Parts: sequence; C-alpha cells; structure tokens
Amino acid sequence: MSKKVAFLGLGVMGFPMAGHLANDGYDVTVYNRTPAKAEAWAEKYKGKTAATPREAALDAEIVMACVGNDDDLRSVVLGEDGAFSGMGKGTIFVDHTTASADVARELAAAGEALGIGFIDGPVSGGQAGAENGVLTVMCGGDEASFSAVKGAVESYAQAVTLLGPVGAGQLTKMVNQICIAGLVQGLSEGMHFAQKAGLDAKQVAGVISKGAAQSWQMENRYDSMVDDKFDFGFAVDWMRKDLGIALAEADRLNTSLPVTALVDQFYGDVQALGGGRWDTSSLIRRLRQLGKSYKA
Repeated sequence: MSKKVAFLGLGVMGFPMAGHLANDGYDVTVYNRTPAKAEAWAEKYKGKTAATPREAALDAEIVMACVGNDDDLRSVVLGEDGAFSGMGKGTIFVDHTTASADVARELAAAGEALGIGFIDGPVSGGQAGAENGVLTVMCGGDEASFSAVKGAVESYAQAVTLLGPVGAGQLTKMVNQICIAGLVQGLSEGMHFAQKAGLDAKQVAGVISKGAAQSWQMENRYDSMVDDKFDFGFAVDWMRKDLGIALAEADRLNTSLPVTALVDQFYGDVQALGGGRWDTSSLIRRLRQLGKSYKA
C-alpha cells in the first residue's frame, strides 16, 4: 500500500508509535485533541498535523488510532469531522485503542458500508514497548486487510498476529489484562510477605525469577515495587478501565472472573489512596498502607 498514513491520538503510546512510522519512511499526518501535542510531534519527527480526524485521513490509505475508550474512538471515527468521512473506498482503519469488542464490530460495520476495511489491534508492552518499537499487537479482522497493514504496524511492533474476525483482537487483549491482574497481585503479596518475614526481597525475587515463579512482571517490576516507586508504566486508572471492559464481557458471556473482579476492587482501593496515576505494580502499596484490613 501507499506510504501515506494518518495517526489519531498522541498519548504516551501513540506519540512514539507514530514516530516509528515516520522514522520508517511513511508520510505521516497526525491528529490530537490537544493541538500542542500534535505540533510537538511534528517538530520532532518532521511530519504534518491536521485540525480534525477527517483532515488527517484525507488521501491516507491507512488510518491508525490510539485513544482512550469507546466514546473517544467513536468521536474520532464517526461524524462529519471523523476519520471515516475523509477515507475512501479500499482504505483501512487500524484501531490500537483498548476498547470493547462491541465498538470494534460497530465501527467495522460502519466502515464496511463505506468500503473501508477495519482492524482492531490493541497492543501490549506499555510505554516502554511503544518507545522501543517492540509492542505485541493482537488483531481482529479479515485476512486481506490484515496483510495490507501488517508491514506498517511492524514499524512499532515485534509481534503482529491475526487472531480471528473483528473483535478478536479486543477479546485477546481482555485475556492479556485478566492474566496480568492476577500476576501483579501475586507478585505484590509475595514481595510484601518477603519484607515482612525479614528477607531481602530483591534477593528473593532474583532467585525465584530463575524458577517456576518467573514472569515479565517479576523481572521488570520487583525492584521498583520493593523500593515503593510506581512511576514506571501502565497506570491504575487505565487498568481499571480495561478490567471493567473484561468484566462486562464476562457478564455477557455468562462466565465468572472471580480473581479479576477482586483485583479490580483492590485497584479501586489504590485509587482511593490517591494512586490512580501510579503504575499497576502499586498493588503492593495497598498492602503496606492497609495492613491487615485487607483480610476477609
């Protein structure tokens, strides 16, 4: 496909993702709700800015978005200033927002009526993964659209996988967050227990990370958790949004996610402690500050 792409949403993820596209030679036009962020991006990467999603999408063969939630996504896609109004037949929209599977299907249907392809492609890897261009992208959509955009997406990803029809990417991201929630709570309890028992928690983590307890969370977060520092990644507010999506989908599927529901409540406690913008490993702070009050 053409080297002309548009990118909508320049938060901590979108800003570097769009930058990798520019660095790989794509002709990138960006849109951000706060124009100053778009201007800063254009200055850094020598790209172009647009005043609306529609303007950004004009003449682009691929339009990518990474915004906050379902409603944010609708606002940049639909309506007279939305991206779809500026996209032509045969173009493809790639959504990297972590959103519901329902909104992915809704927008895919709207795009199909206009001859626009749609891929839902939420990402995992956090801010560091976006900055380093090593994200994992979980995609839903048809094979032809996926094949057409895969090369561009690989500008900022180490793994790009088609998992099924539209919505499959979002469902897979829900699985990702469900698994992470339990892992972070277990790691928090383990490190808290080690410290309470008088052990060198960092030494303990260094040892057990070589065995069956190993995880990405352990290898990348135990050090900052023990030091009570929580400014290293995905925020609690965002995690609660994602877990809410997963829990709502579980209700729709008439299935139970008991551990996920409990950890979601624990993250609510962290928010009440003022930690909405702390990273997700701050679950250990809850244990430290609430003491024994967390016991059932």
